[in-house]
Amino acid sequence: MKKWLPNWRIVSLFSVMTLFLTGCGKPFLSVLQPVGEVADMQKSLILLSSAIMILVVVVVTIIFVYVVVKFRQRKGDEEIIPKQVEGSHKLEITWTVIPILLLLILAVPTVSYTFYFADVTEMDKEESDALVVNVTAHLYWWEFEYPEYGVVTSQDLYVPTDENIYFNLEASQVKHSFWIPSAGGKMDTNTENTNRFWLNFDSERVGQAENLFHGKCAELCGPSHALMDFKVRTMDRDEFDQWIEDMQGTEHAAEDTELAQAGEEIFAQSCIACHAIGADPQADANVGPNLTNFGDRTKIAGILDHTPEQLERWIKDPEEIKPGNLMTGKYGDLDQEEVDALVEYLMSLKVDEE
Repeated sequence: MKKWLPNWRIVSLFSVMTLFLTGCGKPFLSVLQPVGEVADMQKSLILLSSAIMILVVVVVTIIFVYVVVKFRQRKGDEEIIPKQVEGSHKLEITWTVIPILLLLILAVPTVSYTFYFADVTEMDKEESDALVVNVTAHLYWWEFEYPEYGVVTSQDLYVPTDENIYFNLEASQVKHSFWIPSAGGKMDTNTENTNRFWLNFDSERVGQAENLFHGKCAELCGPSHALMDFKVRTMDRDEFDQWIEDMQGTEHAAEDTELAQAGEEIFAQSCIACHAIGADPQADANVGPNLTNFGDRTKIAGILDHTPEQLERWIKDPEEIKPGNLMTGKYGDLDQEEVDALVEYLMSLKVDEE
């Protein structure tokens, strides 16, 4: 057996594996499983560009094989030079025009969709019913404000289905990028200006991910860039209105247990300067996430399972979990009893009905 044959088999195996793995993906985090109009149109551009590239590869391969076979050197033809085609105006025009046509085929829908996605005039109408969410990207978490309702939350974005949601995107310290793969493409959040765009979620398709989608930061922003996740909860309009009402009516009081009430006192002494609950004016929203409905969150710090054990782990050593975060070193003086009380209090902050 020739020495190169085993290597060729390994390359072939990995090539086939790569082909199959490109089709893998979860519905809550897959560009190829869209759940809204924006994602649908962007997927169509992906398919169009892929088809064009495949067509070019196939045509070039066929021509290459044809030329190799037809003009291969045969015995007795060593001195024969094939007819040269340099300077052929027909060929030069052909291989200049074809790429231009292919680029036009791709450019026309791309430009059209770009202008369509950039249309946020509904946000500027005085009597508009459009839902607007102000998104602020921090190190390393996400803040979501619903200005029309006076509601602020973080890490879990709540949105209604079957309507456009308009976003104002900003960043507080460094540049980030807001991305919900299943709903649409990414857009940068900058410190010096506000970017705006819209997304939507189809009620008939959100069930494939059980109404919970993953969002990501798509811009290298520091050591915990890969850990800067958030979740998107989709619901019908009536459920969304009820959630807004619950958030507005929350009293933010601790559960009627001695441990939770002790945790509330610790929070008021140690945490309130950085973490808001409700619209508390004492908190500096640029430092820590709003914790109004912390007990209802799907994850802790965007990545940990939402359990008391993981919350305790986060409070004790956030640097281990998210290097470079602004909470590191803030609560190292709490003893175990105080940590237990704080955990009990934070897990009790809920607005959703059980």
